Amino acid sequence: MKRTQRVLGLFALSLAALSVPVLGDVAGAAEPANAQAVAPIGDAHIPGSTGAHSNFIGGEKASVKDYPFIIGGLRAGGPRPKGETCTGSVVAPRKIIIAAHCKAAEGTKTFLYGLDDLQVGTGTTVGVVSYVTHPKYVNFDQGYDVAVVTTDADIPVPAGGFAKIATTADTDLNKPGQDGLGLGYGKKDFNDDSKDVTLQKITLPIVNGTSQCTGVGAGFQDATMVCAGYSDGHKTILPGDSGGPLIVGGKIVGLASWSRSDFKWYSVYSRLNNDMGDWAVQQVGGDPQPSDSFTLAASPASVKVDPGKYVSATITSKAGKNGSENVALTASGLPDGAKATFQPSSINSGDTAKVTIETAANTPEKDYTVTISGKGTTDTATATLKLTVGKGGEPPVGDLTVAVTPGSGSSKPGFFTNATVSATGGTGTITLSASGSGLPIAPFFNPQTISTGGSSTMQIIAPFQAGTYPITVKATDSAGKTSTTTYTLTVQ
Repeated sequence: MKRTQRVLGLFALSLAALSVPVLGDVAGAAEPANAQAVAPIGDAHIPGSTGAHSNFIGGEKASVKDYPFIIGGLRAGGPRPKGETCTGSVVAPRKIIIAAHCKAAEGTKTFLYGLDDLQVGTGTTVGVVSYVTHPKYVNFDQGYDVAVVTTDADIPVPAGGFAKIATTADTDLNKPGQDGLGLGYGKKDFNDDSKDVTLQKITLPIVNGTSQCTGVGAGFQDATMVCAGYSDGHKTILPGDSGGPLIVGGKIVGLASWSRSDFKWYSVYSRLNNDMGDWAVQQVGGDPQPSDSFTLAASPASVKVDPGKYVSATITSKAGKNGSENVALTASGLPDGAKATFQPSSINSGDTAKVTIETAANTPEKDYTVTISGKGTTDTATATLKLTVGKGGEPPVGDLTVAVTPGSGSSKPGFFTNATVSATGGTGTITLSASGSGLPIAPFFNPQTISTGGSSTMQIIAPFQAGTYPITVKATDSAGKTSTTTYTLTVQ
């Protein structure tokens, strides 16, 4: 009789003993008679084994104090305590690396940081702004089971405590014969009778997956997976451990992904010391690394003045890779009869200056775009300042208008950059959106909707090609009225 074996996506993984394996829903060969199929994702009822549960316990207690990057993944409606579903690793103040299949579980996702036991204490809870899965990910058993989450607030990881992601530069970290350290908040017994959501750690040897992780599901793929643990699963990952790290040489070489449906088998991790890790590092980005040259910005990005009066703004600067340098400031695009005065007229990159624009009594009432230029020793940088004189640029009362601060920015290819979008006027709730040619994905907002006078953070993933990218930012109110403005992104 032909038998079918299923594997289950590790959301629920809890490292074996740590909590035990997890996974999927894939067809495979030679399934043990007492093994049962489990759902491909979500929280699974794990098959029991009479009198043998102790053989699947192999983890030990761990503490966030020792592993400050570890974080619990929760979802609304999840059957485990707190809705614990997955385990992630914090790799930047607002970035978490985790398994891609964790995104598929139903329910609003949040993350809980700082607790050894997710049921004891308050910790820090953060929401999800975006959940980006690898572009080649289809299902956990097909490989590329990796995602990067952007949170809506900083995660208070102590200095130096962020996890490090393995990349193509770490070629030997998945070499058989080495031991990997796994971490997870997942199940500690097969049916989760203990409802234990404490952090545990487990040591698993890396084995030759091509020869040993065979006959299950769609099959082990060395290019995108790491096989670790034991053939009988006496130490293994379980539901709730999904996305948890496998650490070798101080770096995350794998993310808990799947195992056989009865969990009496090896633990399979998605592999990162390849292009998958390179992709994750690009997604994490963090604060863009300093560019070769310095940058300028105006704050606020728009000002208003009556004819014959004056108005001021602050010019901020950031140093580039070459460090601090002297920058001479000038302004162009001023209206007739107006002049700009800088205090001081030159700054060191990294410092700020005040610009005051004085208009004449006969200055035409309209909108102007003033360009602030800074000439340094290595390059010249610019920032734009919207100047409204009189009523020329003021929309009628009730009309919708949107603004972005700063009006331009720069980033490394594939990195993130942020700007603040605000809107005034309009009717009811205002929905924000943005688009631009050449962007890998549309910019996203936190929050997506605001009230008049409110603001939102716009986050942009820079294209992978250097160049200048105009981005149209759009506000739409409840009555369908729209307003647009432009943000200019320079990819260096």
